[in-house]
Parts: sequence; C-alpha cells; structure tokens
Amino acid sequence: MAILILARHGRTAANASGILAGRTAGIGLDEQGIAQARSAELRLEGLELSRVVSSPMQRCLQTAGLLAPDHEVAVEPGLDECDYGDWTGGQVKDLAAEDLWRTVQVHPTRARFPNGESVSEMATRAVLSVRRIDSEVTEAQGEDSIWLAVSHGDIIKALLNEALGAHLDAFQRILVSPASLSVIRYTPERPYVLAMNTTSGGLADLLRPTSDPGRVRGATVGGGQ
Repeated sequence: MAILILARHGRTAANASGILAGRTAGIGLDEQGIAQARSAELRLEGLELSRVVSSPMQRCLQTAGLLAPDHEVAVEPGLDECDYGDWTGGQVKDLAAEDLWRTVQVHPTRARFPNGESVSEMATRAVLSVRRIDSEVTEAQGEDSIWLAVSHGDIIKALLNEALGAHLDAFQRILVSPASLSVIRYTPERPYVLAMNTTSGGLADLLRPTSDPGRVRGATVGGGQ
C-alpha cells in the first residue's frame, strides 16, 4: 500500500491567542505559521508526491500550497476540522471550565459538541477518507507511492490513534504540533506508524523504497535492523 504523510497546518493567529477556530472561515497562517510550513517543505525534498489533498479550511490549503507548490491540491471534505458547533470561536480558557471539556479529555467517545459533531463521528469520517484515498493512490501509482494530506490536530491525532490500534478514548494522549509531519503506511495486515509529530529532519531516507520484505508482509521478526 502507499505511504501517507500527514501534515498539520502551520500556526494561525487563533492558535496563538487561544481561540478554538474550528470551521471559522478566513483564518490563515500567521508569519510564524508560514515559516513553519516552509521549513516543513524542506523536509520533503527528494520525495515524489503522487497526490496532495487538504482540508477545505484556508489554513490547511495555504499550508498545502507551501508544502507542495508544484502540485495541484485536492480538497477532501473528510479531512475538514471537527465541527465544534457552539464552541467554535470560543476562548479555550473559557471552554476548559465546561463540564464537556473534561469528557472530551478523558472519555472523548462520549463527547458531542453542542450543535456540532461527536468525536467518534469526526474520527470515523477521517479514517474512511484516508483509507479510501490510500487505496486509490496505491491502485493508480503503486505500493511505493507517497501522498500528502494536510489537516488539523484532532483529525491527525484520530488517524494516528486508529493506526496504532488504540481505543479512541486514548487519542488525546497523542500530540500533533503545528506543521509537524507524521507518516502511516497501511497494509493488508495492519497499519504501520513510521513517524509521529516530527518537526525536524528530512523524510527521504525514511521513506526510500527498500527490499526489506517486512515492508509488505508484516513487521520483521525480532525487530529488524
């Protein structure tokens, strides 16, 4: 199967000021976020991307354009930010005082945002989306193809959590920094998480094709090299 690079968008003014932007339109990267995305682009040098997809949010589309300036970026609704409903635009420090905040942190599978979606719905649509695209890329470009998806912190946390085989209630244990890169390879046996929340170092050596049979048929017995 193909290799998926997950990129979180760079920092925005909403991130810096503690606002839960959610699906608010018109929120782009701030100067630091642009610098973060440009730095992440350098980490992709030497890689040939078969497809680039993005959440429809401006901050993600902007990040995708900086990460892959020579590629067409396809909008993927399944990678959209969580619909936080009435929480959208709120100050995180105020939302943290709500009873629901504790549920989101400890038992997210029980959480539904007021007039928004549940954490479980968010995770399910994201997983279905990337697995569908991964199959399409593999069929069209081959099992060594690499594709890039730019999305949001909670979406990427949910995808990594599912790839690790963990219960969704554990997804808050994963950190995903602005403009970080994570890597998943899906196989018929199971997904493999090749990198999580990385913010430095090139990915070309990590993702270069190898003759190791463990890449396709499962983890190398004894752990490999």
